[in-house]
Amino acid sequence: MIQDNTNGNDNKNKNYTETNFDDIRPLRDAEVKEAIESLLNDEFFKKAVTNYIAPMSWDDFTKLLRGYNTIDDFQENVIYTLINKFVKGNIDKLWLTNPENVDLAESHIYISNHRDIVLDAALFNVLLSEEGFKTTEVAIGDNLLIYPWITTLVRLNKSFIVKRGVSIRQIIETSTHLSHYIHKTVREVNQSVWIAQREGRAKDSNDRTQTSLLKMLALVNSKDTLGSIKALNMVPLSISYEFDPCDFLKAKEFQLKRDFDDYKKTNQDDLINMLTGIAGYKGRVCFNLCKPLNDKIDTVSKTTNKAVILQEIANLIDEEIFKNYEFFPPNYVAYDLFTNKDKFADKYTSEEKEAFEAYIDKQVNKIDLENKDIPFLKDKITEMYANTLINHLSV
Repeated sequence: MIQDNTNGNDNKNKNYTETNFDDIRPLRDAEVKEAIESLLNDEFFKKAVTNYIAPMSWDDFTKLLRGYNTIDDFQENVIYTLINKFVKGNIDKLWLTNPENVDLAESHIYISNHRDIVLDAALFNVLLSEEGFKTTEVAIGDNLLIYPWITTLVRLNKSFIVKRGVSIRQIIETSTHLSHYIHKTVREVNQSVWIAQREGRAKDSNDRTQTSLLKMLALVNSKDTLGSIKALNMVPLSISYEFDPCDFLKAKEFQLKRDFDDYKKTNQDDLINMLTGIAGYKGRVCFNLCKPLNDKIDTVSKTTNKAVILQEIANLIDEEIFKNYEFFPPNYVAYDLFTNKDKFADKYTSEEKEAFEAYIDKQVNKIDLENKDIPFLKDKITEMYANTLINHLSV
């Protein structure tokens, strides 16, 4: 078993067996029947899904769900059916690039930039399933588990829980617990994991890996930071959406944070972002598998300064993500608008430029704010689409 070598906490030298992770792990096959019954008896779940299952009746939907006995059955027949329904009409093209870079039969931790609360991991798993490979377990913050039925649903969908609403005193304990779970899952269970490179989405699309995430992954053995990271077979994943349906909500949040020092999003805000991201138009969407990172990790400086080691690994992840973006006309137009240049004028037509400017106006019109700062909001949305290209050019 993996032993905890972290000093100064109650988890030292503790064996991490399956039952140690009941508070955060996904559900197992033996728990599917009970979980499905809890969903079907939850009025809030019924209200949430009724419109999406149409024209199927609730009674027929109930009979259908009660016929599933395993997590794979539930994922394949319920989750992916719903996702494909959301995708239809909202995504023009969805594809996975460079699968040959990775042995998808092996277990990895996929670490990606973060655009959409729900769909980043969900679409990646759909693509893996279509390629005939096992889907990943997905890290999800407990701040998004607004209702009990959401918790049950995501755990049925192979999600494990990242506890964020903990006291400062509990941070080391919960982070060490999570680190052990991820290592056990990848190294012993041979199950791949997906995790975002940062807590929350990069609202301005300036994708940067948080060293605090890498620090958590290394807590399994604090005496060997490089070895702990390498043991997870890390693969950066670069996600590109042609359009982000939540761009206007992100711009609104930027103005609220600018104007009110004490502004904080509510649970209702998170729910609106989730639903908008799922149902909104995204155009073309590309998932680009980068090369496994272990060979590059070997080039990290042999310092004993953990902060330096973690930052160098974060930089390597960022570089891979930046290099492997897919670009669309909105990115090229946004770059030229944001920088006041015509560097990429040959990458788009005048009609595409006019269409993107009209798109920005349409998105800004959706923002319901008093004292709406239209120039600021337009600039923030433009920056979101420009930043991926700005970062790409930096490597």
